[in-house]
Amino acid sequence: MSETKRQKQVGQLVQEELSNIFMRMGFNITEGGMISISSVKMTPDLLEARVYLSMFQIAQPEEMMGRIKDKMGEIRRELGNRVAKQLRRVPELIFFLDDTLDHVFRMEELFKKINDEKEKK
Repeated sequence: MSETKRQKQVGQLVQEELSNIFMRMGFNITEGGMISISSVKMTPDLLEARVYLSMFQIAQPEEMMGRIKDKMGEIRRELGNRVAKQLRRVPELIFFLDDTLDHVFRMEELFKKINDEKEKK
């Protein structure tokens, strides 16, 4: 099922505001790595936002997800202050780890190994 125009608009708004909030809270660059919000998917009733986080060079992504979830109340309150004029209700935030970047790096390594083996022959 595809997202409606309104779901996409609200998702983009939430993504932009969360990016600013993460930057202010110091989550975007931490422990020598970087965290970015790769996408936000809204439910049809706009009451739940599924936030996909991409972590680059973070040693323990699960621990970092725990730290972010510990700050959930503060993040949601700040989001509410920022989107109060555009939305009737602040959506519930559910964070997911987006590991597509890891898959891309693994695929690139595999292709490099294959090309190196071909060149040796």
